[in-house]
Amino acid sequence: MQGKQPEGQQMEEGAAENGAEEDLGGLTVEELQQGQEAALALEDMLALSAQTLVQAEVDELYQQVRPLGQGRFGRVLLVTHRQKGTPLALKQLPKTSTSLRGFLYEFCVGLSLGTHPAVVAAYGIAIESADSYSFLTEPVLHGDLITLIQPKVGLPHSAAQRCAAQLASALEYIHSHGLVYRDIKPENVLVCDPDCRRVKLTDFGHTRPRGTLLRLTGPPIPYTAPELCAPPPLPEGLPIQPALDAWALGVLLFCLLTGYFPWDQPLAEADPFYEDFLLWQTSGQPEDRPQPWVGLTPAADTLLWGLLDPHPRKRSSVTSVQGYLGRPWRQRDGEAEEVDEGGGKGGE
Repeated sequence: MQGKQPEGQQMEEGAAENGAEEDLGGLTVEELQQGQEAALALEDMLALSAQTLVQAEVDELYQQVRPLGQGRFGRVLLVTHRQKGTPLALKQLPKTSTSLRGFLYEFCVGLSLGTHPAVVAAYGIAIESADSYSFLTEPVLHGDLITLIQPKVGLPHSAAQRCAAQLASALEYIHSHGLVYRDIKPENVLVCDPDCRRVKLTDFGHTRPRGTLLRLTGPPIPYTAPELCAPPPLPEGLPIQPALDAWALGVLLFCLLTGYFPWDQPLAEADPFYEDFLLWQTSGQPEDRPQPWVGLTPAADTLLWGLLDPHPRKRSSVTSVQGYLGRPWRQRDGEAEEVDEGGGKGGE
């Protein structure tokens, strides 16, 4: 499965201010307050972490074993503690592309969420070296979800449901802390075993408090919710909500079940696959079912329709996944069906 990465989904951000609900892009006072409380808690953690930052060269403390991952903004290494021999994952971000505040922010978000079983556990050690910033997490050695998704097939049915259950639980936990994850993609889901009995969400550099104002400045991708593609309700941008994560989770679940994206971008005027989906949602008629959706069961249709509702206030929450577990999501007793060359766009 291939496609543009969320790094290309550029955002500008600000902070929502107090005011009437109609002046907050639809946010209620309670929702805004939850996001503000999360932002204040993170600021307190940032201040404390800045005071306890370890000043050292990584090689003095840890022995590099092998790379675990490489991204646009940094890399993750498997290392061992030079004295104790403990295996650890070390995320290293170069100073040339990372500010101290940006590093500490990602570190603190991961630290505050790492107690959930489907979130990578972060250790409270942040290091500043001459050329980089680094922090330590538990090592997850089986790679990420993208390596397990077979093009035009997806994952085995049981593995797809296990992933869905764990990711929905992790996102619900994140949302309960007043945060929106904002970076759902297979590359950010680490797998602890080939059967996906344990998966863990990682990389919190894009996570923001609920109500943070965002404006899309780059081209949309399949995971981009349609409300981010529309003119924002406020001049500074759209106040973000957990509904953004629900949309991205729906796209990811579609990928797990089919092995490709349902569309390239959620713009009816630019993407015929998305336009076909909207027409099917409007009519509800079997004859309007788009080709990429062939092979999914009515239960999967209902689940995905809820997560992929174009209207964020009508969209199902991530917790809706729990009501569909244990029911078949694919035809042929839960096995994938082949799709002809005309179906689907992502992953081809």
